[in-house]
Amino acid sequence: MPDKKTTFTYELTNDQQELLLGVMLGGNYRKREVPYSLWSIEGDHFNATLYEKEKHGKRKLCIQGSGAEDFVLFVLEPRVLGAATLGYETILNPELVAPHAGSDESGKGDYFGPLVVCCAYTDEALSEKMQEMGVKDCKQMSDKSVLTAGAKLRALLGPTGYAVVKLGPAAYNRLYAKIKNINRMLAWAHGTAIEELLEKRQSCPRVVVDQFAPTEATILRALKTRGKSVKVEQRHKAESDIAVAAASVIAREIFLRDIAKMSEEVFGPPAEDRPNVPAGSSDPRVRELAEEMVRKNGPVWLMNHAKAHFQTTDKVLAACGKSREDLPPEGQVVSASRLASADGKTA
Repeated sequence: MPDKKTTFTYELTNDQQELLLGVMLGGNYRKREVPYSLWSIEGDHFNATLYEKEKHGKRKLCIQGSGAEDFVLFVLEPRVLGAATLGYETILNPELVAPHAGSDESGKGDYFGPLVVCCAYTDEALSEKMQEMGVKDCKQMSDKSVLTAGAKLRALLGPTGYAVVKLGPAAYNRLYAKIKNINRMLAWAHGTAIEELLEKRQSCPRVVVDQFAPTEATILRALKTRGKSVKVEQRHKAESDIAVAAASVIAREIFLRDIAKMSEEVFGPPAEDRPNVPAGSSDPRVRELAEEMVRKNGPVWLMNHAKAHFQTTDKVLAACGKSREDLPPEGQVVSASRLASADGKTA
């Protein structure tokens, strides 16, 4: 059985907003302060937030937590929406499981390891199997669950059901030095994965992409021949789409397997007390490991294990008495945000 959903989003009309406000005022809920919201409350293992931004006469309601599904089933649907929708999503909106693909990435914010983009296909039969497997946004899953689910998804989809673009650190650094813009790099990777998937699934009519750039034009410019011939939908938090969720899991699984290989290279064979290469970029252990490896192996070690344009590189090199001049040319290219900071444009 699939796990309970823990995140729900609805677009409420003015009348529905008033009904929900009455429910909130009359219920046993605690108020919360959330930026850019009209109000937010906390209930029994869930919270609900109505955001102030209005679009086409509606406002977005977000419900999260382990008790979110119960709130939707027993409060929101009967008292506000006036209709049962949970569990009937595919009947009310058959497009959710109609043939289409989804594209997502992993590793963008991680200092160590590759950047991985996956484009995954689904249809009604595959979507049903994915739901039975409990496929969801990889950020809502543990690393162990991602590794298991990713392998199962790849077996389910087969070689024609997904496409992956993986940029290991060395290739990533070479490409960033050429493009000098992370959103354009992501657009290229998504465009390439989409093109490969569409070559395998030529009848696929549309692709949903988790929007990463400020404007939709960034990825549209990067689409290749087949990508320009289908409908491409860009959405924020697109992992609610089952194909995008599947792509997110496969991309993260492949990223984690590369990190596991790096951990074995750095720390030795797996053992109960052996550390792993840390994720992200803000964890103090990231800098600690990078500094240790630079002192041991020299600055060029970073070029084959890390995303060199991150500001973390400058801090690591400085701590080791080095600078970017000690790196090859592709390691001397820095993030646009760092350049702006140096010019006094940002803090």
